[in-house]
Amino acid sequence: MLNRFITPLMLSLLALTLVACSEPSTDNTAAVQPIKVKVVVVTMFEIGADSGDAAGEFQLWKERMKLDQKLELPHAYHDLYLNADKGILGMVTGVGTNNSSSAVMAVGLDPRLDLSKAYWLVAGIAGVDPEDASIGSAAWARYLVDGDLNHEIDTREIPADWPTGYFPYGAKKPYDPDKPKSTGEFFALNQSLANWAYGLTKNIQLEDSEALVKGRSRYTDFPNAQKPPFVLMGDQLSAMTFWHGKLLNEWANAWVKYWSDGKGEFVTSAMEDTGSYQSVSYLTKSGKADKNRFMVLRTASNYTMPPTGVTAVDNFVNIDHGNYSGLNAALESAYQVGSTVVNEIVDHWSIYENTLPAEK
Repeated sequence: MLNRFITPLMLSLLALTLVACSEPSTDNTAAVQPIKVKVVVVTMFEIGADSGDAAGEFQLWKERMKLDQKLELPHAYHDLYLNADKGILGMVTGVGTNNSSSAVMAVGLDPRLDLSKAYWLVAGIAGVDPEDASIGSAAWARYLVDGDLNHEIDTREIPADWPTGYFPYGAKKPYDPDKPKSTGEFFALNQSLANWAYGLTKNIQLEDSEALVKGRSRYTDFPNAQKPPFVLMGDQLSAMTFWHGKLLNEWANAWVKYWSDGKGEFVTSAMEDTGSYQSVSYLTKSGKADKNRFMVLRTASNYTMPPTGVTAVDNFVNIDHGNYSGLNAALESAYQVGSTVVNEIVDHWSIYENTLPAEK
Protein backbone atom coordinates (compact mmCIF):
# COMPACT_ATOMS: atom_id res chain seq x y z
CA MET A 1 0.00 0.00 0.00
CA LEU A 2 2.91 2.37 0.73
CA ASN A 3 4.52 1.87 -2.69
CA ARG A 4 2.18 4.35 -4.33
CA PHE A 5 3.50 7.11 -2.05
CA ILE A 6 7.14 6.66 -3.11
CA THR A 7 7.80 9.31 -5.72
CA PRO A 8 10.72 9.50 -8.18
CA LEU A 9 12.19 12.32 -6.09
CA MET A 10 12.16 10.15 -3.00
CA LEU A 11 13.88 7.33 -4.90
CA SER A 12 16.60 9.73 -6.04
CA LEU A 13 17.22 10.98 -2.50
CA LEU A 14 17.40 7.42 -1.24
CA ALA A 15 19.96 6.51 -3.90
CA LEU A 16 22.13 9.50 -3.05
CA THR A 17 22.04 8.56 0.62
CA LEU A 18 23.13 5.01 -0.11
CA VAL A 19 26.03 6.22 -2.26
CA ALA A 20 27.18 8.68 0.39
CA CYS A 21 27.15 5.99 3.05
CA SER A 22 29.19 3.62 0.88
CA GLU A 23 32.00 6.12 0.16
CA PRO A 24 35.01 6.31 2.50
CA SER A 25 35.11 9.21 4.91
CA THR A 26 37.05 12.30 3.87
CA ASP A 27 37.12 13.67 7.41
CA ASN A 28 40.61 15.10 7.95
CA THR A 29 40.81 13.87 11.55
CA ALA A 30 40.16 10.31 10.45
CA ALA A 31 42.89 10.51 7.79
CA VAL A 32 45.64 11.72 10.13
CA GLN A 33 48.30 9.08 10.67
CA PRO A 34 50.27 8.89 13.94
CA ILE A 35 53.80 10.27 13.89
CA LYS A 36 56.37 7.51 13.54
CA VAL A 37 59.00 8.18 16.20
CA LYS A 38 62.51 6.79 15.85
CA VAL A 39 63.99 7.85 19.18
CA VAL A 40 62.43 9.13 22.42
CA VAL A 41 64.89 11.11 24.53
CA VAL A 42 63.75 10.89 28.14
CA THR A 43 64.94 13.62 30.50
CA MET A 44 63.70 14.29 34.00
CA PHE A 45 63.96 18.00 34.78
CA GLU A 46 64.60 21.43 33.39
CA ILE A 47 65.76 24.63 35.09
CA GLY A 48 63.56 27.60 34.24
CA ALA A 49 62.73 27.83 30.54
CA ASP A 50 63.30 25.04 28.03
CA SER A 51 65.92 27.12 26.21
CA GLY A 52 67.97 30.26 26.53
CA ASP A 53 68.86 30.13 30.23
CA ALA A 54 70.63 27.82 32.69
CA ALA A 55 70.36 24.33 31.28
CA GLY A 56 68.73 21.35 32.92
CA GLU A 57 68.63 17.89 31.39
CA PHE A 58 66.32 18.80 28.51
CA GLN A 59 67.67 22.12 27.21
CA LEU A 60 70.72 20.92 25.28
CA TRP A 61 68.62 18.30 23.51
CA LYS A 62 65.92 20.79 22.58
CA GLU A 63 68.35 23.37 21.22
CA ARG A 64 70.93 21.15 19.52
CA MET A 65 68.57 18.50 18.15
CA LYS A 66 66.18 21.24 16.98
CA LEU A 67 63.17 19.85 18.79
CA ASP A 68 61.04 22.76 17.63
CA GLN A 69 57.57 21.28 17.13
CA LYS A 70 55.55 21.46 20.33
CA LEU A 71 53.05 18.71 21.11
CA GLU A 72 50.95 19.73 24.08
CA LEU A 73 50.64 17.06 26.75
CA PRO A 74 48.31 18.53 29.39
CA HIS A 75 47.80 15.18 31.12
CA ALA A 76 51.49 14.86 32.10
CA TYR A 77 54.23 16.95 33.67
CA HIS A 78 55.64 18.67 30.57
CA ASP A 79 54.79 19.15 26.91
CA LEU A 80 56.60 17.15 24.23
CA TYR A 81 58.93 18.53 21.55
CA LEU A 82 59.59 16.94 18.19
CA ASN A 83 62.02 17.10 15.31
CA ALA A 84 59.64 15.71 12.71
CA ASP A 85 62.28 15.43 9.96
CA LYS A 86 64.51 13.21 12.10
CA GLY A 87 61.80 11.46 14.07
CA ILE A 88 63.25 12.47 17.45
CA LEU A 89 60.87 13.14 20.33
CA GLY A 90 62.01 14.84 23.54
CA MET A 91 60.21 14.60 26.87
CA VAL A 92 60.62 15.78 30.47
CA THR A 93 59.08 13.38 32.95
CA GLY A 94 59.40 15.34 36.16
CA VAL A 95 61.50 14.22 39.11
CA GLY A 96 60.77 10.93 40.86
CA THR A 97 59.44 7.52 39.96
CA ASN A 98 55.79 8.56 40.20
CA ASN A 99 56.32 11.33 37.65
CA SER A 100 58.46 9.24 35.30
CA SER A 101 56.15 6.22 35.21
CA SER A 102 53.01 8.29 34.64
CA ALA A 103 54.65 10.53 32.03
CA VAL A 104 56.04 7.63 30.00
CA MET A 105 52.68 5.89 30.11
CA ALA A 106 50.92 9.08 28.98
CA VAL A 107 53.29 9.41 26.03
CA GLY A 108 53.00 5.74 25.17
CA LEU A 109 49.21 5.91 25.02
CA ASP A 110 49.10 9.15 23.02
CA PRO A 111 47.23 8.40 19.75
CA ARG A 112 49.26 11.04 17.90
CA LEU A 113 52.41 8.93 18.21
CA ASP A 114 53.56 5.61 16.81
CA LEU A 115 56.24 4.37 19.22
CA SER A 116 56.14 0.73 18.21
CA LYS A 117 59.65 0.87 16.70
CA ALA A 118 61.03 3.72 18.79
CA TYR A 119 64.24 3.49 20.77
CA TRP A 120 64.07 5.01 24.25
CA LEU A 121 67.11 6.82 25.64
CA VAL A 122 67.07 7.97 29.25
CA ALA A 123 69.69 10.72 29.47
CA GLY A 124 70.02 12.21 32.93
CA ILE A 125 72.39 13.17 35.71
CA ALA A 126 73.13 10.99 38.73
CA GLY A 127 75.26 10.46 41.76
CA VAL A 128 78.25 8.22 41.13
CA ASP A 129 80.11 5.78 43.33
CA PRO A 130 83.70 7.11 43.61
CA GLU A 131 84.91 3.51 43.58
CA ASP A 132 83.86 3.34 39.92
CA ALA A 133 84.04 6.70 38.19
CA SER A 134 84.59 10.44 38.37
CA ILE A 135 82.35 13.47 38.05
CA GLY A 136 81.37 14.07 34.43
CA SER A 137 81.62 10.37 33.53
CA ALA A 138 78.85 8.60 31.61
CA ALA A 139 77.58 5.12 32.49
CA TRP A 140 75.46 2.77 30.36
CA ALA A 141 73.30 0.51 32.50
CA ARG A 142 72.60 -3.18 32.03
CA TYR A 143 70.48 -3.52 35.15
CA LEU A 144 68.02 -1.26 36.97
CA VAL A 145 67.36 -1.90 40.65
CA ASP A 146 64.66 -0.20 42.70
CA GLY A 147 65.61 0.99 46.18
CA ASP A 148 62.13 1.88 47.43
CA LEU A 149 60.05 -1.28 47.31
CA ASN A 150 61.25 -3.00 50.49
CA HIS A 151 60.73 -3.44 54.21
CA GLU A 152 62.49 -1.22 56.72
CA ILE A 153 63.14 -1.31 60.45
CA ASP A 154 64.92 1.61 62.06
CA THR A 155 68.60 0.77 62.52
CA ARG A 156 68.29 1.52 66.24
CA GLU A 157 65.92 -1.42 66.58
CA ILE A 158 67.49 -4.06 64.33
CA PRO A 159 69.28 -7.20 65.58
CA ALA A 160 73.00 -6.83 66.20
CA ASP A 161 73.92 -9.13 63.32
CA TRP A 162 71.87 -7.23 60.71
CA PRO A 163 73.99 -4.99 58.44
CA THR A 164 70.99 -2.77 57.59
CA GLY A 165 67.36 -2.20 58.40
CA TYR A 166 66.39 -2.52 54.74
CA PHE A 167 65.30 -5.92 53.49
CA PRO A 168 63.37 -7.15 50.47
CA TYR A 169 59.61 -6.93 50.30
CA GLY A 170 58.38 -10.43 51.12
CA ALA A 171 61.60 -11.47 52.87
CA LYS A 172 62.33 -11.98 56.57
CA LYS A 173 65.75 -10.36 56.84
CA PRO A 174 68.36 -8.38 54.85
CA TYR A 175 69.78 -10.18 51.82
CA ASP A 176 67.65 -13.23 52.56
CA PRO A 177 69.06 -16.14 50.52
CA ASP A 178 65.48 -17.23 49.94
CA LYS A 179 65.04 -14.20 47.70
CA PRO A 180 61.44 -13.32 46.84
CA LYS A 181 60.43 -12.93 43.22
CA SER A 182 60.91 -9.39 41.95
CA THR A 183 57.72 -7.37 41.88
CA GLY A 184 59.41 -4.31 40.42
CA GLU A 185 62.71 -4.28 42.31
CA PHE A 186 64.85 -5.56 39.45
CA PHE A 187 64.92 -5.13 35.67
CA ALA A 188 67.44 -6.48 33.19
CA LEU A 189 67.78 -4.27 30.13
CA ASN A 190 68.70 -5.52 26.67
CA GLN A 191 72.38 -6.13 27.34
CA SER A 192 73.29 -6.46 23.67
CA LEU A 193 71.86 -2.99 23.06
CA ALA A 194 73.64 -1.56 26.11
CA ASN A 195 76.93 -3.14 25.02
CA TRP A 196 76.46 -1.77 21.51
CA ALA A 197 75.86 1.75 22.84
CA TYR A 198 78.91 1.48 25.04
CA GLY A 199 81.05 0.20 22.19
CA LEU A 200 79.93 3.09 20.04
CA THR A 201 80.81 5.71 22.65
CA LYS A 202 83.55 4.30 24.88
CA ASN A 203 86.33 6.25 23.18
CA ILE A 204 84.62 9.63 23.30
CA GLN A 205 86.80 12.18 25.07
CA LEU A 206 84.52 13.94 27.53
CA GLU A 207 84.98 17.52 28.61
CA ASP A 208 87.20 18.21 31.60
CA SER A 209 87.78 21.42 33.54
CA GLU A 210 89.71 22.93 36.43
CA ALA A 211 86.60 22.73 38.57
CA LEU A 212 86.33 18.99 37.97
CA VAL A 213 90.02 18.49 38.67
CA LYS A 214 89.63 20.36 41.95
CA GLY A 215 86.55 18.40 42.94
CA ARG A 216 87.98 14.96 42.27
CA SER A 217 91.35 15.78 43.83
CA ARG A 218 89.74 15.35 47.26
CA TYR A 219 89.08 11.65 46.57
CA THR A 220 92.67 10.52 47.05
CA ASP A 221 91.67 7.00 48.14
CA PHE A 222 89.60 6.36 45.01
CA PRO A 223 91.67 5.96 41.81
CA ASN A 224 88.66 5.91 39.46
CA ALA A 225 87.24 9.05 41.06
CA GLN A 226 90.46 10.90 40.21
CA LYS A 227 90.38 10.11 36.51
CA PRO A 228 89.18 12.61 33.91
CA PRO A 229 85.56 11.91 32.87
CA PHE A 230 85.13 8.70 30.87
CA VAL A 231 82.46 6.38 29.47
CA LEU A 232 81.83 3.07 31.24
CA MET A 233 79.30 0.33 31.82
CA GLY A 234 77.57 0.73 35.17
CA ASP A 235 74.25 -0.21 36.70
CA GLN A 236 71.67 2.09 38.19
CA LEU A 237 69.85 2.21 41.53
CA SER A 238 66.55 4.10 41.48
CA ALA A 239 65.28 5.42 44.82
CA MET A 240 63.04 8.36 45.66
CA THR A 241 65.15 9.25 48.70
CA PHE A 242 68.21 11.36 47.91
CA TRP A 243 70.71 9.45 50.02
CA HIS A 244 74.39 10.16 50.67
CA GLY A 245 77.21 8.63 52.69
CA LYS A 246 79.62 5.73 53.03
CA LEU A 247 77.20 3.35 54.77
CA LEU A 248 74.37 3.91 52.32
CA ASN A 249 76.86 3.57 49.47
CA GLU A 250 77.77 0.15 50.85
CA TRP A 251 74.07 -0.72 51.01
CA ALA A 252 73.59 0.39 47.37
CA ASN A 253 76.39 -1.88 46.19
CA ALA A 254 75.08 -4.83 48.18
CA TRP A 255 71.46 -4.22 47.10
CA VAL A 256 72.35 -4.20 43.40
CA LYS A 257 74.48 -7.32 43.72
CA TYR A 258 71.72 -9.08 45.67
CA TRP A 259 69.00 -8.45 43.11
CA SER A 260 71.25 -9.11 40.11
CA ASP A 261 72.66 -12.34 41.56
CA GLY A 262 76.09 -10.78 41.62
CA LYS A 263 76.06 -9.80 37.95
CA GLY A 264 75.38 -6.11 38.43
CA GLU A 265 77.66 -3.34 39.67
CA PHE A 266 76.20 -0.27 41.34
CA VAL A 267 77.65 2.82 39.69
CA THR A 268 74.95 5.51 39.51
CA SER A 269 72.18 6.65 41.81
CA ALA A 270 69.04 8.37 40.52
CA MET A 271 65.28 8.17 41.02
CA GLU A 272 63.22 7.56 37.93
CA ASP A 273 64.48 4.75 35.72
CA THR A 274 62.69 1.75 37.21
CA GLY A 275 59.41 3.65 36.82
CA SER A 276 60.11 4.61 33.21
CA TYR A 277 61.11 1.09 32.27
CA GLN A 278 58.12 -0.43 34.05
CA SER A 279 55.77 1.70 31.95
CA VAL A 280 57.56 0.77 28.72
CA SER A 281 57.28 -2.88 29.76
CA TYR A 282 53.52 -2.54 30.12
CA LEU A 283 53.27 -0.68 26.82
CA THR A 284 55.21 -3.49 25.16
CA LYS A 285 52.45 -5.94 26.01
CA SER A 286 50.01 -4.00 23.82
CA GLY A 287 52.48 -3.41 20.98
CA LYS A 288 52.77 0.31 21.68
CA ALA A 289 56.46 0.16 22.61
CA ASP A 290 59.39 -2.25 22.66
CA LYS A 291 61.22 -2.67 25.97
CA ASN A 292 64.14 -4.25 24.11
CA ARG A 293 64.86 -0.79 22.68
CA PHE A 294 65.20 0.92 26.07
CA MET A 295 68.57 2.40 27.08
CA VAL A 296 69.71 4.18 30.24
CA LEU A 297 72.61 6.63 30.22
CA ARG A 298 73.37 8.35 33.50
CA THR A 299 76.12 10.95 33.87
CA ALA A 300 77.81 11.88 37.13
CA SER A 301 77.03 15.27 38.66
CA ASN A 302 78.08 14.40 42.23
CA TYR A 303 79.59 11.61 44.30
CA THR A 304 77.38 9.34 46.41
CA MET A 305 79.73 9.47 49.40
CA PRO A 306 82.29 11.89 50.84
CA PRO A 307 86.07 11.68 50.50
CA THR A 308 88.10 10.24 53.35
CA GLY A 309 88.10 12.50 56.39
CA VAL A 310 84.88 14.36 55.57
CA THR A 311 81.58 13.52 57.22
CA ALA A 312 78.55 12.65 55.13
CA VAL A 313 76.63 15.60 56.60
CA ASP A 314 79.34 18.14 55.83
CA ASN A 315 79.81 16.83 52.31
CA PHE A 316 76.10 16.74 51.61
CA VAL A 317 75.22 20.15 53.03
CA ASN A 318 78.26 22.11 51.92
CA ILE A 319 79.05 20.54 48.56
CA ASP A 320 76.43 18.22 47.12
CA HIS A 321 73.03 19.40 48.26
CA GLY A 322 71.62 21.84 45.71
CA ASN A 323 75.06 22.56 44.31
CA TYR A 324 76.14 19.68 42.12
CA SER A 325 79.80 20.37 41.43
CA GLY A 326 79.63 18.51 38.13
CA LEU A 327 76.18 19.52 36.89
CA ASN A 328 77.25 21.29 33.71
CA ALA A 329 79.82 18.62 32.90
CA ALA A 330 77.23 15.89 33.43
CA LEU A 331 74.73 17.64 31.15
CA GLU A 332 77.36 18.00 28.43
CA SER A 333 78.40 14.36 28.79
CA ALA A 334 74.79 13.19 28.56
CA TYR A 335 74.32 15.04 25.31
CA GLN A 336 77.74 14.24 23.85
CA VAL A 337 77.46 10.52 24.51
CA GLY A 338 73.72 10.17 24.05
CA SER A 339 73.53 12.12 20.79
CA THR A 340 76.18 9.86 19.29
CA VAL A 341 73.81 6.92 19.73
CA VAL A 342 70.73 8.87 18.65
CA ASN A 343 72.38 10.10 15.45
CA GLU A 344 73.63 6.61 14.61
CA ILE A 345 70.11 5.21 14.91
CA VAL A 346 68.45 8.01 12.97
CA ASP A 347 71.08 8.17 10.23
CA HIS A 348 70.82 4.42 9.63
CA TRP A 349 67.11 3.97 10.23
CA SER A 350 66.78 1.70 7.22
CA ILE A 351 68.79 -0.81 9.27
CA TYR A 352 67.71 -0.12 12.83
CA GLU A 353 63.98 0.23 12.23
CA ASN A 354 63.55 -3.53 12.06
CA THR A 355 66.91 -4.83 13.27
CA LEU A 356 68.30 -4.09 16.71
CA PRO A 357 71.94 -2.98 16.69
CA ALA A 358 74.49 -5.75 16.99
CA GLU A 359 77.32 -5.58 19.48
CA LYS A 360 80.52 -4.02 18.19
